Amino acid sequence: MLDSYTPSEEENIDDDEGPSACVVVFNANDPSGAGGLSADITAIASVGAHALVVTTGAYARDTAEIRDHFPMDDEAVTEQARTILEDIAAQAFKVGFVGNPENLSAVAALASDYSDIPVITYMPDLSWWSEDQIDIYQDACNELLLPLTTVLVGNHSTLCRWLLPDWCNPQNPTARDIAQAASEFGVSYTLVTGIPLPDQFIDNTLCSPEAILCSVQFERFDAMFCGAGDTLSATLTALIASGSELTEAVTEALSYLDRCLESGFRPGMGNVLPDRFFWAHPEDEDDDDAPSESTFEIPANETRH
Repeated sequence: MLDSYTPSEEENIDDDEGPSACVVVFNANDPSGAGGLSADITAIASVGAHALVVTTGAYARDTAEIRDHFPMDDEAVTEQARTILEDIAAQAFKVGFVGNPENLSAVAALASDYSDIPVITYMPDLSWWSEDQIDIYQDACNELLLPLTTVLVGNHSTLCRWLLPDWCNPQNPTARDIAQAASEFGVSYTLVTGIPLPDQFIDNTLCSPEAILCSVQFERFDAMFCGAGDTLSATLTALIASGSELTEAVTEALSYLDRCLESGFRPGMGNVLPDRFFWAHPEDEDDDDAPSESTFEIPANETRH
C-alpha cells in the first residue's frame, strides 16, 4: 500500500536535496493555465525554486478572455499563508491578482509580519473589470501593498493608467516617470515591460526613482499572448529568492520569458500561451546548430547563487 510506505535507511531522503529557495505565491487560479497560479508554479519550478501556493480566488476564463473572478475569503487567505509559513522558511513573496481590498489587506498584514522577506508585486491588465472595481482595487493596492513592495512589475500601459492617471505631457511617460510615481507609495524598484520602440521592438526597463538600472530589448512576436506577466514576475521572484542580484535576476527572467514566448503554443481557440518548460522538450535535429538570441540556461540547484 502506497499510503503505508516508509523508506528504508538506504532510501532516506536527504534534507539538502531539491530546490533551495521557496516562494510564497498569492494569486488566483486560472483554469486555462495561461496565468495565475499555473504560471507561477510552472515558472518557479522551471528555474529551480519551490512554490508555496496561497489561493486568493479563481478566474472564470478561457484562452481568449477573462469572464469573471471569484475572490476567496480573506480569512482563508490568511490561514493558508500562516500555516505554511510556520512550517517552511520562505525567501520571497510574489503577489499577483488577489481579487479585492480585503485580500490585499490580508497579504499586507502577512508581509508586514515577515518584513525581512522581499515582496514582488505584479499588477495585471484589469481592463476586463469595471472601472469602479479597478479603481477600488488599485487604490487599496496603493495604500496597503505598495508601501511593502520591493519590486513592482507591470506593463507600461497598465502602470501608466494606474500610477499616472493625470499625465498630460504629449510624450508618453518614461520608465523612470513610472518608477518615480511608484516610489511615492514606497516602492523601491519598478520593472516596466512592453515599452514600444521603433521597428517592432519593445523595451523592458528596471528603474529606481533615481536611475535606470538595466534595460533589455526584444523583437515583438507576431502573436497575442496571455500569461506573460505572471510568468515574468514569478520567475523574477524565484531568482531573487535563490540569491541572484536584482539586475541579474531581471535580465535572466526576461531572457527566460522571451524563450517561453518563442516556444509558445495555442491549446485552444484563443491566445498563445507561454511554454514555461520549453527547455524540457527534445530539440529538433535541424535546430541543433541554430544560434539562439536568448542567453537563458536552466541552472542546476547546486550552482544557483
